[in-house]
Amino acid sequence: MNHSASCLLPGAERIFGRLGRWALAATLALFSVAVSAEELKPLRVGVLQFGTVSWEIDVVEYHDLAEREGIDLEVVPLSSTNALSVALQSGDIDMVVGDWIWVSRQRAVGREFTSFPYSLAVGSLLVRPKANIGSLEDLAGKRLGVAGGPVDKSWLLVRAYGRQVLGEDLADLVDPAFAAPPLLNELALKGDLPAVINYWHYAARLEAAGMEPLIDVSQILPKLGIEESVPLLVWIFDEEWAEDNRELVNGFLRATYAAKEILAKSEAEWKRLEPLIQAENEATLRALRASYRKGIPHEFGEAEIKAAKQVFEILAREGGAELVGSAKTLSPGTFWRDFDIRLSAQ
Repeated sequence: MNHSASCLLPGAERIFGRLGRWALAATLALFSVAVSAEELKPLRVGVLQFGTVSWEIDVVEYHDLAEREGIDLEVVPLSSTNALSVALQSGDIDMVVGDWIWVSRQRAVGREFTSFPYSLAVGSLLVRPKANIGSLEDLAGKRLGVAGGPVDKSWLLVRAYGRQVLGEDLADLVDPAFAAPPLLNELALKGDLPAVINYWHYAARLEAAGMEPLIDVSQILPKLGIEESVPLLVWIFDEEWAEDNRELVNGFLRATYAAKEILAKSEAEWKRLEPLIQAENEATLRALRASYRKGIPHEFGEAEIKAAKQVFEILAREGGAELVGSAKTLSPGTFWRDFDIRLSAQ
């Protein structure tokens, strides 16, 4: 689109003069935009309607980060994690945030999905200030709220740590109460639960409301011999599709890591997102911001994949086939290796 106006429309300048030149330039600019829009490659991303992924996607859209990568981003809101999984497997969406254990399990039975880190943010075990709980041992005989069910990864890692420090299975010492994350928060704040293991953003809200962190899952990993950070949430996509759309995938990942960079540095961006975040107060917003920033991955390579293999082995031992299926080790290809976080930050 570098042709001059006179080449495309001979005599236009003579007829319209300066005003004609301005009008013609505007027309050409609009035509150029239209052509550029047509050249954008479509990408469909599924998100939970009220999930935290929507915060980051909002930043991508607000700052046109996907367009800069040549992507026409379509955000598909869905109502549940099961709906996300179904939509991904049916091809109705191209990418979704989920669980790399699920990816490994799918690969073990021939479904070639792959993944790339979205967040290191993990769950926490929090206690009520007056519950007289200062250690895992103090949980004995008490009700412990657990989000995500019996094979939730945070619960399983806490149990593995409990075996190490107590010599017993925490599941045998406490009365576990499995429930949805919002309900657990409600019960904890009402005083019906003295302790709760919940996902990072729910845990941040509890901490802002006065509950005290007993242990963070990220603190458990080094105690279990895992030195590198391991993502528990990842972007998931079909590997064959990704091989055919390598630049599209990597362009989207660059856009999301550019969004993370904005959220890592800009207080104003968090204020802009307040209506979407729906923080109850300023303390809650600060807690959510701090937890999100703590969970931003800064590198991912062989060391981190080795750590993920170690985590998988622990989860397989604690959760069994219900969590990991028939596989005993992490399936090769679970992680996409064609994108470098460090280069995206330069």
